[in-house]
Amino acid sequence: MDLGIAGKRALVCASSKGLGLGCAEALAEAGVHLVMNARGQEALLAEADRLRDTYGVEVTAVAADITTEEGRAKVLEAAGTIDILVNNAGGPPPGMWTDWERDDFIAALDANMLTPIALIKALVPGMMERGWGRVVNITSVSVKSPIAVLGLSNSARAGLTGYVAGTARQVAPHGVIINNLLPGLHDTDRMVSLDTGVSQAQGITIEEARTQRVANIPAGRYGTRQEFGATCAFMCSQFAGYMVGQNVLLDGGQVNTTL
Repeated sequence: MDLGIAGKRALVCASSKGLGLGCAEALAEAGVHLVMNARGQEALLAEADRLRDTYGVEVTAVAADITTEEGRAKVLEAAGTIDILVNNAGGPPPGMWTDWERDDFIAALDANMLTPIALIKALVPGMMERGWGRVVNITSVSVKSPIAVLGLSNSARAGLTGYVAGTARQVAPHGVIINNLLPGLHDTDRMVSLDTGVSQAQGITIEEARTQRVANIPAGRYGTRQEFGATCAFMCSQFAGYMVGQNVLLDGGQVNTTL
């Protein structure tokens, strides 16, 4: 399927690995030129070279912490005109509700709510002027079904979801489409970290921790970054123009709900 976005230019945050890399690769395969961002320069440059060589698209790599004002300024200066924005940032650490203080919530909000909002405010006006744009925010399945040990993430991502619900409907008449993509359990470094935490807490192996989690997924496995990226690319495509302000679950059926 021709997604109709070849030649567009996308900024994909936290795209040196994991779900962000899956999105960047799927967009590159569709012919989209990339601005890739991550904090770690070595992995970022390596993946940028690979995507450039594999798909023949322009790839600009900017090593910076997108959750800081300085990092965002550096990325936006290098990015220039952007048609597609994929907001992504690693989630805050797990814990118990008694563990978190005000500073913990402020850090979570900065990374997973205020940073994507800042990038939307910086880039969407230009998209509106040109009459076309796509924004996909990678949030979490916890928006639909809260995860107790990820209370910081639950809070910050729910806040972003509320912001998008109103904003998406304001910018849609100008050809700019904003939606959220909600990952469940995917086979990434983040999941290795969470599985390790479960194994240590319960005194079991990482393999046993993973088996426990998979048992609750009707699809019977973790998701892959490739299928996640393909879903993101569709949401950025010419065919997504009637999808406004939605929260798209990609969780293997784990969230047990009718709506």
